[in-house]
Amino acid sequence: MTSSEFIPVNEPLLGERELEYVTECIRTGWISSAGRFIETFEEQWAKYCGRQYGIAVSNGTVALQLAVAALHLPPGSEIILPDFTIISCATAVVFNNCVPVLVDADPVTFCMDVSQVEAKITARTKAIMPVHIYGHPVDMDPLLALAEKYQLAIIEDAAEVHGAQYLSHHHNPTGEWLTCGGIGTISTFSFYANKLITTGEGGMLLTDDAEIAERARQMRNLCFLPGRRFYHEELGFNFRLTNLQAALGVAQLERMDEIVTRKRQMGVAYTERLKHLKGIQLPIEAEWAKHVYWMYALVLAEDTGLDAAEFARHLKKEGVDTRPFFLGMHEQPALHAQGLFNSETYPVSRRIARQGVYLPSGLAITEEQIDRVATSVQKVLAQ
Repeated sequence: MTSSEFIPVNEPLLGERELEYVTECIRTGWISSAGRFIETFEEQWAKYCGRQYGIAVSNGTVALQLAVAALHLPPGSEIILPDFTIISCATAVVFNNCVPVLVDADPVTFCMDVSQVEAKITARTKAIMPVHIYGHPVDMDPLLALAEKYQLAIIEDAAEVHGAQYLSHHHNPTGEWLTCGGIGTISTFSFYANKLITTGEGGMLLTDDAEIAERARQMRNLCFLPGRRFYHEELGFNFRLTNLQAALGVAQLERMDEIVTRKRQMGVAYTERLKHLKGIQLPIEAEWAKHVYWMYALVLAEDTGLDAAEFARHLKKEGVDTRPFFLGMHEQPALHAQGLFNSETYPVSRRIARQGVYLPSGLAITEEQIDRVATSVQKVLAQ
């Protein structure tokens, strides 16, 4: 099989505008952590998401770490987050001397099961970290209500939902569509190569709180003080994004509506081709959500006799690349070594981690490739 016949799990779609803006950075010498594209990217992405302030950083993982740090929580504070997520969410909590507290996944959306959150709130709880999963939003209204009731911060991980929307009734009884990343106290994004907007690596923190924004900016940049650059009253980080990377983001943001439309079309196309097949659970779109299908994720029924790893091996023989689902935080040896989650179990998270895969979902995927993937899925299930 030639490489041209192999369908990668993700292929970004970059064009002439990206080349133009990156070339400008090179020609002018603005290639590091200052330049017009950084400020433009921060301002425009914050505006797109309905936020006041944007703080660009080097990746989505440090965006989460900086978000927790910017809240200035007392050591030992508890933060409730989903078991089913990337480990960056847990490390952001641990590295800030706080304690991660887990809830299981919703079996339909794969996001955190919001019905389990209140039971996990204690006197030490200071924040909730909802993580929108694979392009589908978390049901945010119940969490916003809990945040008000218990005076908690909301750290919204929107890394996988660029452009997704949530129908909220929390402040408007008739409902209003909110852009994910514009909900709660702080939101974070990743602009990794497989995201709807990519800067290769990169991330951003968004907030409407001026004090949090200023603290995040200082901590991002080694906590230099205004007017006294190499004098430090607090230890910070070097989490800066480069102007080169921001140039890529600005170029893609100019066609954000087109990007979201294409991703939603891709999701519909897959569903139309796969909905008749037995033995697989396809992604849904709740009535209060607008899915962007960051990755087209499916879960195999146990009675197929296949787990995700075997299914992926069969698809690879057909020339189709895939990726497994996240492994839950309660099964991570590195967190066990921290004394965390050793006796805990989260059955939904455990099941979908073993039975879930996502299919090729990059912006560059063609209708012909979607056809080939769907045909391959059907073939493997029929074996």
